[in-house]
Amino acid sequence: MTKVVNTVISENNIDATVEKIEDIMEIMKYNVMTTPALVIDDVITIKGRVPTNSEVLDLLK
Repeated sequence: MTKVVNTVISENNIDATVEKIEDIMEIMKYNVMTTPALVIDDVITIKGRVPTNSEVLDLLK
């Protein structure tokens, strides 16, 4: 998922910070039981699958 998000940000000149969290305790703070998960502005937007580039672009707009 990180690769997809970074690609979308780069290709569309979006000003965003990507943080890949692998610490299980940090992940649990978001109540995520299925990974990968995409959190944008502290809101879980996608979990349990890798989104398409167009999905990520729609979420970041």
